[in-house]
Amino acid sequence: MTLSFRSLALATALTALTLPAAAQTAWDMPTPYGDTVFHTMNIMEFADDVRDATGGQLDITVHSAGSLFGHPEIKDAIRRGLAPIGEILLSRLANENALFEVDSIPFLADSYTDARALWAASRPAVEALLAEQGLTLLYAVPWPGQSLYLTEEVTDPAALQGVTFRAYNTATEQLANILGMVPTQVEAGDIPTAFATGRVAAMMTSPSTGVSSQAWDYTSVYIDVNAWLPKNVVFVNTDALNALPGDSRAALLAAAAEAETRGWAMSEAETATQIATLQSNGMTVIQPSDALSAALSAAGEQMTAEWLARAGDDGAALVAAFEAAQ
Repeated sequence: MTLSFRSLALATALTALTLPAAAQTAWDMPTPYGDTVFHTMNIMEFADDVRDATGGQLDITVHSAGSLFGHPEIKDAIRRGLAPIGEILLSRLANENALFEVDSIPFLADSYTDARALWAASRPAVEALLAEQGLTLLYAVPWPGQSLYLTEEVTDPAALQGVTFRAYNTATEQLANILGMVPTQVEAGDIPTAFATGRVAAMMTSPSTGVSSQAWDYTSVYIDVNAWLPKNVVFVNTDALNALPGDSRAALLAAAAEAETRGWAMSEAETATQIATLQSNGMTVIQPSDALSAALSAAGEQMTAEWLARAGDDGAALVAAFEAAQ
């Protein structure tokens, strides 16, 4: 007996209803920074892109501002599979390997053009180091250039002696020590409290962090030294990545590539906009004096030499590749 077209269509529909739907994968993603920070905004868009491209089959929930894991815990949480994907400041891993902190050496790469060349030279090494720990790099985005925030104008570097200084990685601790300052580790979310309680009286950070933490409430001077452009990296547990269906995995990687391109553009746009915001809120924005510039440049040269000694042949090859690309 031949089924009519209507009967065939009904049978097909009933069969489809009995088939199991494709399983949805839900991922939690810890990040260190608040929702108003452009890195987090970029990540939110990345998660939306993944959700849209997979028809909701890969659903990433972003847990910002250290609400799921604190910044120091995120990388190990991803490695151990406690969360499948996350974001950190790359140079926080400097104690594991010196190559992770190359983007935080003062004045080695102090423009977006140089930062791009440095990332091209260092990315293969970063990917390999993370892969050894079961992690896959997805993308990296730089902060705007790091500059000095102070409670009063400083032209003589001797005035920095003994000033308490907010540090956020090994490089900022080292810079503080060279300049005679007293470093204290403070996460971005704790900056206002650290200043209010007297733990720190100065910091070097991006205009983005300055605005998000309302630096005008506790500092008054921004010295635009643009010393380095440190990067945040987004990475995934490799086993979790490989467990995804092929189409979801491809969508994730495509969205990551787009997020990197978008994030670099967002970072560059942030620089002038956020410096203007600092100024409009009453902060004095100035260029460094010749004496301060000389002291910072000397610190950068010392830190470069010390980094090369720690990084060995791999570090020398990385810097050579970077310099060749300039």
